[in-house]
Amino acid sequence: MKIEGVYKLAAVRERVFERLLDPESLAKAMPGCDSFEERGDGAYTARIKVGVGPIKGTYEARVEILDRVPPEHYRMTVEGKGSGGFVKGDGAVHLSPEGDGTLLKYSGEVQVGGLIASVGQRMMQTAAKQIVNQFFQAFVKLT
Repeated sequence: MKIEGVYKLAAVRERVFERLLDPESLAKAMPGCDSFEERGDGAYTARIKVGVGPIKGTYEARVEILDRVPPEHYRMTVEGKGSGGFVKGDGAVHLSPEGDGTLLKYSGEVQVGGLIASVGQRMMQTAAKQIVNQFFQAFVKLT
């Protein structure tokens, strides 16, 4: 499943880039996040409660940040396992100045398996968009 989008943020891109890699900011902004901790090797671990349709579960995830070019770009990989199955993803974030703020573009590819995959592609796409929108609504308040 592909995910992509664009968000306009009122903060300068250096601040946005910094906040996107700050575990405390990410934990506050991510829906259902119980913990988000930096491991010190360019990776983070997270514990997140997610529900898609009737399938709900808690996932343990590893997020790795790659190809950092502050404050312009980074790539990330995500691998998570939980009671509802697994999630694997690879994505990129691009930040560009726009007026007094920042234009954030993201794109990625996500694979799901196990029980959570049984809800269907359309419901998964809708749920992913909703989670991303909730994240950015909360994230905007932190920048």
